[in-house]
Amino acid sequence: MKQIAVLTSGGDAPGMNAAIRAVVRTGIDKGWQVCGVNNGYHGLLNDNIIPLGARDVGGVIQRGGTILGSSRSPEFETEEGQLKAIRNLKRHDIEALIVIGGNGSQQGAFSLSKRGFPIVGIASTIDNDLYGPDITLGVDTALNIALEAIDRLKVTASSHQRAFLVEVMGRNCGYLAMMSGIAGGAEYVVLPEVDTDPEEIAQRLRADYQKGKQHAIIVVAEGAKYNAEKLSAYFKKHQERLGFDLRMTIIGHVQRGGAPGAFDRLLGTRMGAAATDALTQKKEGVLVGLYKGEISTLPLENVVSHKKKLDLKLLKLAKALNK
Repeated sequence: MKQIAVLTSGGDAPGMNAAIRAVVRTGIDKGWQVCGVNNGYHGLLNDNIIPLGARDVGGVIQRGGTILGSSRSPEFETEEGQLKAIRNLKRHDIEALIVIGGNGSQQGAFSLSKRGFPIVGIASTIDNDLYGPDITLGVDTALNIALEAIDRLKVTASSHQRAFLVEVMGRNCGYLAMMSGIAGGAEYVVLPEVDTDPEEIAQRLRADYQKGKQHAIIVVAEGAKYNAEKLSAYFKKHQERLGFDLRMTIIGHVQRGGAPGAFDRLLGTRMGAAATDALTQKKEGVLVGLYKGEISTLPLENVVSHKKKLDLKLLKLAKALNK
């Protein structure tokens, strides 16, 4: 192998740049030329491919986002788009592609793999909803950002005897909500995976108020049936019953931004290096991730054909801890 390419796709995640850096420098160490694809699959279709040297990825390990950029590409989902992508890669004499991204990105990677092009994926999404890996790139940093917000809101909530609805990201996966709720000592956690009765939350808030609690924090996953806005609308009709003065905070895309923490810098570096190692070992059509504490690979076919399940035993733990 003489030349490979790397792209980032889908939502950006803290640690992507660490992975890009590791792919480039370990690829160069193996004697390869490494190219970067700007703006994900959209850039691939537009032949936006550039060579990357060791200096091009200098000073990026601490940067959030992705230096290669990312964008959505409906055209890439078509057979014509995928064939065009392969033609563009071959035009540059690129022999393999490393795709850093989450569910949709790895679906795209698998599509190219099925057409015979050598592909290695790197598990990267703050949602942690990819089947297989214990934890994906960006999750730890996003979780700590959510936790910092919860800690700060708890301080002001106690000062005014308020309850806060705190909505975190995660699409249809409640991992970030559950973990930040447990770590932040939330009184209640609302998840997409579990049906929630707003009346049950109202009763819980009232009971906490009557017990003399100075604040209440309800962490809500954005993909829940009753997200923060819907719960807020419901509680406005029953405000007098809650006891607490209710406020709502949606953290949103703040969770994607900022510098990656040490865990994500190290995880991105290890997975980037493992991706180039996989290519030298002729492992293609696989996803590099953290599996049972070790960096390893899983066939992309398994990843895209299964749905990751949330460990709901942790939700029982959250309820047991909040008295």
